[in-house]
Amino acid sequence: MSTTATLSSVETASVTPAALPPPGQPDIAYAPDREKWQARVARRLAQGGLTKSLPEGFPQQLEGDLVWEGQTLAEKYAWTYVLSEAQLAEIDAAVEHFKSLNLTSGHVSSKTFPLPTLHAELRRLSRELHRGHGFFVLRGLQPDKYSRADNVLIYTGISSHIADKRGRQDHKFNGAPADVVLTHIKDLSEKKSPGSGNSNSSTVIGSPAYTTDRQVFHTDSGDIVSLFALETALHGGASKLASTWRVYNEIARTRPDLIHTLAENWDVEVFDHVAGKEWSTRPLVFHQPASPSTPERVILQYARRYFVGFGALPRSHNIPPITEAQAEALDTLHFLGEKFCVNTSFEKGDIQYVNNLAVFHARDGFVDGEGKHRHLLRLWLRDSENAWPTPEVLQPRWEQLYDGVTPEASVLPLEPYIRSASNKAR
Repeated sequence: MSTTATLSSVETASVTPAALPPPGQPDIAYAPDREKWQARVARRLAQGGLTKSLPEGFPQQLEGDLVWEGQTLAEKYAWTYVLSEAQLAEIDAAVEHFKSLNLTSGHVSSKTFPLPTLHAELRRLSRELHRGHGFFVLRGLQPDKYSRADNVLIYTGISSHIADKRGRQDHKFNGAPADVVLTHIKDLSEKKSPGSGNSNSSTVIGSPAYTTDRQVFHTDSGDIVSLFALETALHGGASKLASTWRVYNEIARTRPDLIHTLAENWDVEVFDHVAGKEWSTRPLVFHQPASPSTPERVILQYARRYFVGFGALPRSHNIPPITEAQAEALDTLHFLGEKFCVNTSFEKGDIQYVNNLAVFHARDGFVDGEGKHRHLLRLWLRDSENAWPTPEVLQPRWEQLYDGVTPEASVLPLEPYIRSASNKAR
């Protein structure tokens, strides 16, 4: 596993069998194929008739700190914030304080997990998420020093100073209704699921998050996606981030017709069926004009598997297939994400925070072994003070995430399980 060629094969490996496409679907799978993308681009350009102008009101080019390229970003932005010994001691004191309150984990907040001096820095970093470069990494925690419960407490406590709202990532736990606000990202393809009661084999997994496969460029749900690395892989598993705004600028400059495609309605599969329907209809890209208090913005919200399926959850045959233009747009987003991305060098103990509306992310494939098994904790967050306005068509989804989440109903599982939206056995 020491050669570049072997490492490269890990980064792009797909061990999960491809999901079967629905009738009439273009030739596109979850794993992007550069040659197929280039052939589709050439074919559609040769056919002609593609619009040369952007949708009305959309910007020719976005500007600001959110427009960046991975190759040059380190020259102007230091995204890693290293916690000092005094700050780490303050975190330990907050752990003991919270425990003294005899509250359940759902009650963690900036008040019950006090960080008197670190708080101001975390609020500054929240502003960086919303008004600056759109991501940062906290470094310095040592997960091996703590129990699993204390790691969950530390992660949730620190995050409560960055954003006050935790979003639902699942609506049930152990078969009962619950607000599951923390999930685990780990290869579960050969393990049992303590939370769902189902076997976590390849026959039920419908998301790459629970495999060693690479995850292609996508967004999660909500305003902020955060990951805490309890352990890294033996090989591979690099975390990659790309500026949505830089990708938008490139597409707007070279292929304005694809901005039309992304801004038009798509049939988006709803895998967990919380709302009792198989799909919703909405754009993937949203434009927000400048206001007296906010700059002009473009928002991207999409995940490739909702249009092409993954593993045990193929795209439903009841949903209309995507078009050739939509297939090209999906590949264009991914390959431009690869072109402009930065590798955050995610290390054990790091916590990564990402503006999920302006930065999308991917992960290389990986190999576990020799006592190293990649294991991340994930939160979906919203900061009431700094949050961007939610596009109207996304409002129902945001209400599912954030509305009515109570400390009493909140569940922060200590062990991994496959959440409902990624589980065929749901």
